[in-house]
Amino acid sequence: MLDEVDAPLDDANVGRFCEIVRDMSRTVQFVFISHNKGTMEMADQLMGVTMNEPGVSRLVAVDIDEAVRMAAA
Repeated sequence: MLDEVDAPLDDANVGRFCEIVRDMSRTVQFVFISHNKGTMEMADQLMGVTMNEPGVSRLVAVDIDEAVRMAAA
């Protein structure tokens, strides 16, 4: 589990970080917490929590491959 390890990185280093995670994910499963758009773009699954109204949290999950298929249809 990686918790916002990409937060202090500039764009070039986020790219390097993403390449390392992508390479290692062939043999290791990662769970990472990030607000970085570049890091989120490389994920296969996205999960998040949103609060549409005060005090009411909702879990949001996106399967990236399925979202791409739906967008192409």
